[in-house]
Amino acid sequence: MKILKNIFLLFCTFFLLQSCIVSDKPNIAFFSGDNDFENARFTSFNVPLFLARPYIKRALREDGESEAAINMVKKVSKIKVMTVENGSQKLFNDYTNYLNSNHYEDWATIKHNGDNVNIRVKQNGDMIKNMLISVNSKKEMAFVEIKGNFSSDDISKMINSFEDR
Repeated sequence: MKILKNIFLLFCTFFLLQSCIVSDKPNIAFFSGDNDFENARFTSFNVPLFLARPYIKRALREDGESEAAINMVKKVSKIKVMTVENGSQKLFNDYTNYLNSNHYEDWATIKHNGDNVNIRVKQNGDMIKNMLISVNSKKEMAFVEIKGNFSSDDISKMINSFEDR
């Protein structure tokens, strides 16, 4: 019986950690289709929040961050990260068109040293269900998909807490 219990615990551990696996396949819906992305190379992983959330909250508290930032972390349910090497501007434009046709609102575009950072959200009423952050540089692209249940007021409080410092 003890062996069976250990095997079960080992299986559960592997199941919970399977989201930590780094993959060379895209993990964001637009890139998972049958599109031909030429010579683009993808690297993606899902952040296991049940492991990362306590670490992130502790690090924020140690850095003296506000409760608004810590509360924001509590409301996040899933994070996906993907990088693209050798991505073209056409790929990024197609991605932008995909987001527009799927009701993502452009919240901010920041240009810094030739890199563009775009923040887009998908809302359900006043609640934000999905936030996509994309960074487009000349050689690489990075995409972060954050799913959760937070409001624009939550984001505003977090931004204000950083501006007050």
